[in-house]
Amino acid sequence: MSAHTIPAPIEAPASSLAARFLRVLPGIVLLFGIGLLGKLLEHTFTHLRATYPSIPFPHLEYVLWAILLGLAIGNTLGVASIFRPGVATYELWLKLGIVLVGTRFLLQDILHIGGLSLLLVAVELILSLSFMHLMGRIFRLPPKLTSLLAIGSSICGVTAIMAARGAIEPEEEDTSTAIAAILTLGAIALFTFPAIGHALHMSQQGYGMWAGLAVDNTAESLVTGSLYGEEAGRWTVLAKTARSGFIGFIVLAYAIYWSSRGLAPDVEHKGLFLWRKFPKFILGFIALAILATLGFFSRGQLASLANLSKWAFLPAFAGVGLRTNLRDLTGQGWRPLVVGILGEIVIALITLGLVYWSYNHGVAR
Repeated sequence: MSAHTIPAPIEAPASSLAARFLRVLPGIVLLFGIGLLGKLLEHTFTHLRATYPSIPFPHLEYVLWAILLGLAIGNTLGVASIFRPGVATYELWLKLGIVLVGTRFLLQDILHIGGLSLLLVAVELILSLSFMHLMGRIFRLPPKLTSLLAIGSSICGVTAIMAARGAIEPEEEDTSTAIAAILTLGAIALFTFPAIGHALHMSQQGYGMWAGLAVDNTAESLVTGSLYGEEAGRWTVLAKTARSGFIGFIVLAYAIYWSSRGLAPDVEHKGLFLWRKFPKFILGFIALAILATLGFFSRGQLASLANLSKWAFLPAFAGVGLRTNLRDLTGQGWRPLVVGILGEIVIALITLGLVYWSYNHGVAR
């Protein structure tokens, strides 16, 4: 029997893997290129401010530079089809960065501040869901659109909306409208939250907790925290991770509600449903925090992992700008946007008050 009649068993998978890698490579290069250019601009303007102190050069972190560059490219030149598969990996880099940040927390931090986060998240969930449904009725939004806005604003934005889409089967227009509204609100938070934090002279930890509780979409939440400072970004990760842990329970509740009305598929195996919807990166975050607490990593290794998390966030933040289409944000009608803005203002004020209360009463470190 000739050798060519027996194909090597790994030939097709290897070829397929190589093809997938080549397919995402251009977009990944674009993400890292934008992120590195943002770092270069931050360094350049820092040098110019030190060299020419009389000239008011802008003081922008690389995080904001990466977003602005992404916005400029995405809304002028557009993202060519060759780059789109790779640009879509920005969420993978974001989750990898979150997992690696776990090495910067000790287990006692998670048990103490994480417990506080869970309490504040529970209050935020109840108020956000209730208020969004009330506003949806007042503005006469379609019921499933209201559900998507409530889920997105209470948990983790677009990720929660996409998780709920298959469970409650909304109209495609409802899904796109809810996503557009959530992205609009995330873009607004990037510029308003840091200004409010500085005006109130909030601490790094307090502001980070607030950004994690109040900003919907995970990417925009972490960027909003990082814009205030590296330490604030770290605490935003913890608060946002605690918030994301509820996604399976909330989506399951809505799936059961809509299926009971005959407008969504029945949920037969609830435990399996929860496991599928649960964000697995949270387990990685907790695992690395436990290893760091047990002294598994040396000081040099911890520093290297912390630096690696920054490199992972670099393409993630660039992706936030690239995937935000300003034309889409203004073309979905005004009522969902108004409902979202009103909900965000109320929840932002309530969570700000809760964070202030917890710190003034010595609950947080």
